[in-house]
Amino acid sequence: MNFHTASFCASAAIGLPTAPKISASLATGRFACRSERCLETWTFRSPAICLLAATPTRCTLTDTMDPSSDIILDTPFFRIYSDRRIDRLVGTDTVPAGFDPATGVTSKDVVLDSNSGLYVRLYLPDTATGSDHYSKKFPVLVYFHGGGFVTHSAASPPYQPFLNTLAAKAGLLIVSVNYRLAPEHPLPAGYEDSFRALKWAASGSGDPWLSHHGDLGRIFLAGDSSGGNFVHNVAMMAAASELQIEGAVLLHAGFAGKQRIDGEKPESVALTQKLWGIVCPEATDGVDDPRMNPLAAAAPSLRNLPCERVLVCAAELDSLRARNRAYYDALAASGWGGTVEWLESKGKQHAFFLYDSGCGEAVELMDRLVAFFAGNLNSSCVDVTTHHTTTSGETLR
Repeated sequence: MNFHTASFCASAAIGLPTAPKISASLATGRFACRSERCLETWTFRSPAICLLAATPTRCTLTDTMDPSSDIILDTPFFRIYSDRRIDRLVGTDTVPAGFDPATGVTSKDVVLDSNSGLYVRLYLPDTATGSDHYSKKFPVLVYFHGGGFVTHSAASPPYQPFLNTLAAKAGLLIVSVNYRLAPEHPLPAGYEDSFRALKWAASGSGDPWLSHHGDLGRIFLAGDSSGGNFVHNVAMMAAASELQIEGAVLLHAGFAGKQRIDGEKPESVALTQKLWGIVCPEATDGVDDPRMNPLAAAAPSLRNLPCERVLVCAAELDSLRARNRAYYDALAASGWGGTVEWLESKGKQHAFFLYDSGCGEAVELMDRLVAFFAGNLNSSCVDVTTHHTTTSGETLR
């Protein structure tokens, strides 16, 4: 697919005669959605993953039932109805697990709960080298995909090459979680699935790959967009259970709050508030619910994070950048005893690394991830990052 320009019709995907025609230009960063109901124009860079970061210039946010429709949220990415039905216009494609000859990584799916559909996709680096290949151990990374809480899966096409490359370069056994999606399964269902997958991985008893090749003393969490939100919340759940995590990576994490902060666009805030009320209806305080706003007055202290190191990654042109920076600053000032790092990709949009893996900023991000998982906090790593992005490479202890 040409990612400079792309256009597709979503009608076949959702089977509706009035499904919108969606066209996108990654060169201009404009996204247009036409239907019989409205014209919506969205600013974006990363198709499908950027649900929490999209900036609509016009979006249908229906607070009351329209006589001719029961749609309560209509976006270019999905439609949600009052009875919790959803039409997903993006994020439904999947790719199978298997061997990747480019990286030598093998992946497979393991079902954790056939009733709920919870499964994980495991990624194992090439172990067939050296005399110790049967006993070779890798740190275990539990990964949470993005998609605005409502779309995508562990089998979505953007994640397979990204996680294959990460597993190979960083030497990680990756556990990518296919949690239940809202609105059919409102939060905290997805959080609970993800925490269950973390405990399963940490036990090492659920699959031979983990028992033979997982270094269970080195557990990491990572996720992008709404998956970055999952990283924080699953880590807090782990703290309550005294489950130890070595490090956590938040990639363009999806956070919000009632009070708009510098750098947030009003339209994006309005969309996120509406979406959060649908995906987490039990949140009585709206987007100031601690699960969406970890800096809210009622949120548990960040000093409770049960990990030694945290890497917060942001993109300069991402509408979530301000919240990501606020999280980094708050963690650094919280009295938490670990090390927090900041990486900002200049001139880039939300989740760009999933769609433009060959650009210099994506290569830099991958190198930083590899260094983080290796425990490399020396000045050379920071200097390389700062050379490319002047506000990046900060490390606080």
